[in-house]
Amino acid sequence: MAIILITGAKGQLGNELKVVSKNFYGYDFIFTDIDILDITSQDQTSEFIKKVNPDWIINCAAYNLVDKAETEPDQALLINGKAVKNITEVIRGSECKFIHLSSDYVYDGKSNVPYNENIQANPLSAYGRSKLEGEKYALLHQGSMIIRTSWLYSSFGNNFVKTILRHASESGSLKVVFDQTGTPTYAADLAEAIMSIVSGVIRNQIALNSGIYNYSNEGVCTWYDFASEIVKEAGLTCNVLPVLTKDYKQTAQRPAYSVMDKSKIKDNYGLSIPYWRTSLLKCMKLLK
Repeated sequence: MAIILITGAKGQLGNELKVVSKNFYGYDFIFTDIDILDITSQDQTSEFIKKVNPDWIINCAAYNLVDKAETEPDQALLINGKAVKNITEVIRGSECKFIHLSSDYVYDGKSNVPYNENIQANPLSAYGRSKLEGEKYALLHQGSMIIRTSWLYSSFGNNFVKTILRHASESGSLKVVFDQTGTPTYAADLAEAIMSIVSGVIRNQIALNSGIYNYSNEGVCTWYDFASEIVKEAGLTCNVLPVLTKDYKQTAQRPAYSVMDKSKIKDNYGLSIPYWRTSLLKCMKLLK
């Protein structure tokens, strides 16, 4: 029986993996969060991993407060970087497979065509730099797969969808940036994709090809488009107003364009990825 250790299990993706794990029988899932396993502690990480001896580790633990990271860069680096090193130091040279979640914020947003995994990362923010540091540590283990994702949301946790719903129900108008383009990702779709890869490899249907992969839902939009769709589908009367990034107060610099080319993950693992609007409707039905 394959043992699958999941860190950061109380976050959006961790919770979605809990939901989807119920469809995958014959695996032993171990869901942990900081209360059970603090991956920033080298000793605790080493002791825990050696004890449970997992076949797979899926690292969903992350520091994701993008603006706060500008004033807490060391904390972001500790969780997004050093903690990953703690994991790979234990499993390095072993047969354990490692899936590590990263971010589109490692890209600088200067492209006007979708980013593929070969384009040089050049993060603009402390958060982005911490995520890139984590990738470097993940790649120290030969059995590592890094998944860069973008604009993650879910019916669990705090996210853009819930923020927009809350503000739109409380006020008559909202200002949202329209000059940042990317793709929302429904965490339930990403969880399904991860488990499809894991089970495919376990059953010898596909090979785990280590390295970096992009994953988001299909399609392209701005944060303004995304917010407008949320408000429309919720049946709220709030007026969504487009604003430029320079007129919207944010501490951290975001990539103006972070659309990702997902050909590699689709070709390698035979994934079919849903369109972002389709997935948004699924999530909003759960939130209702």
